[in-house]
Amino acid sequence: MTRSSTSATRPVRPRTAPPRGWPGPGGGQVGHVDPPALWRATTVQACGLWPFAAGSGAPMTGVPLGQHLQTGATVCGDPISWFTRARYISNPSLFMLGMPGLGKSTLVNRMLIGMSATGVTPLVLGDLKPDYADTVRALGGQVISIGRGVGGINVLDPGAMGEAAARIGGERGRILAAEAHGRVLNMVAALITIVRGRPMDDHEQSVLSACLHHLTERTRKGRAPLLPDLLKVLDEGPDRVRAVTLDRGNEARYQEAVDPLHRSLLGVLDGPLGDTFASETSTRIDPASPAVCVDISRIGEADTQLTAAAMLAAWSDGLGTVAAAHALADAGLAPQRWFFTVLDELWRPLRAASGIVERIDALTRLNRSLGLGDAKITHTLKDAEALGSEADRAKARGFVERAGMVVCAGLPRTEMRELGEIVGLSEREIELVSSWSSPPGWASTGGNEEPPGRGRFLIKVGGRPGIPIKVSITDTERELHNTNTRWNRPTLSKGA
Repeated sequence: MTRSSTSATRPVRPRTAPPRGWPGPGGGQVGHVDPPALWRATTVQACGLWPFAAGSGAPMTGVPLGQHLQTGATVCGDPISWFTRARYISNPSLFMLGMPGLGKSTLVNRMLIGMSATGVTPLVLGDLKPDYADTVRALGGQVISIGRGVGGINVLDPGAMGEAAARIGGERGRILAAEAHGRVLNMVAALITIVRGRPMDDHEQSVLSACLHHLTERTRKGRAPLLPDLLKVLDEGPDRVRAVTLDRGNEARYQEAVDPLHRSLLGVLDGPLGDTFASETSTRIDPASPAVCVDISRIGEADTQLTAAAMLAAWSDGLGTVAAAHALADAGLAPQRWFFTVLDELWRPLRAASGIVERIDALTRLNRSLGLGDAKITHTLKDAEALGSEADRAKARGFVERAGMVVCAGLPRTEMRELGEIVGLSEREIELVSSWSSPPGWASTGGNEEPPGRGRFLIKVGGRPGIPIKVSITDTERELHNTNTRWNRPTLSKGA
């Protein structure tokens, strides 16, 4: 009886050993083994290892961005590849947020290099630091400097659109010329809005449009009119302009109608914007260039009016170049090309003038039909709260809602929770990204210490789980992109 009861209380081991071996005394259970690192290669590069292949959840379409933080797998992606080839997103746009110094523009630079290799033309329309000029030069592209005494843009010049309209001719050319007229009208109206601090009145836009039509008809071919020419038209008061003022032959009524517009144009020419926008365009954008950067870094940070105007002018000129390239391609006069625009430090132009919000808002709604991808980069969602009107703030928040890809660098927890209401972040993703916003520890030696979040990003697409990546830049990229050059300690010679 004793032996029988004792044997009944002993645990019965299964006949088949568990995957890690028998547990307990007399067993031989093995410890946990770290999973091996995952590497990716094509069948040509790793043909000898081909039988030992395994699938991975990280996307492989687009520019190689970095390694997955959990699996170590290579993560590839960019807005154009994910829109045209992979069909992951319905809008070829990217919105990036993160604290300063964590590598946002470095990641975008990598995208520019990769997309340029696939035939996409990068357009950096307003490089404020500059962060992208050296990369564009390395790609064999065109760098255009804008600023006082450096270079300017003639806002009355239809540019590439005017040239394309004359080259195409016929009905298509007439339609393109009308679009160029509308772009010039909007640009002049934007300059006046910046000087006044408020939008133009509707009847003033009619007068301005009539003046521009008169100038176009009177200016000889091969020459673009200038802002001083616009003032002469207002002084002369031709019949076409007087007709929209409803002066009815009364000189006093005409002067009363055009004087506010006349004063604003004088404010543009004689104020802080005149040197940059009153003369001929110093360098036109070359549509055939492999990359273009409009460098406005010579403009001082405190000069918000000129910064906003230069950004608007570069944006208008660049989008006009894109429209002209597509019109020529549709007419069979040029090859079809894709473009990718970058608007970095978005908070600066947004705060400078209300008209910029509406212009960028219009672009994000049309970039699919324009054959255009774009990247917008800013620090936090709080940047939108500083805008003057609720309508502007709503449009700025809409940039994030409509973006195909949202990329987060280190952000405080409160910012991540606000962003999570828009893009749907899990609690774990909020914790991860907020941990990247911590500064280096106090015990750091100050040598090569970096913030813990530098080079780490979370990619969100729709309702999919985020993809955390780590970007490790190459020596070439490090030479091309260093936003802290002013803080580099100079090397002294031995005799100093």
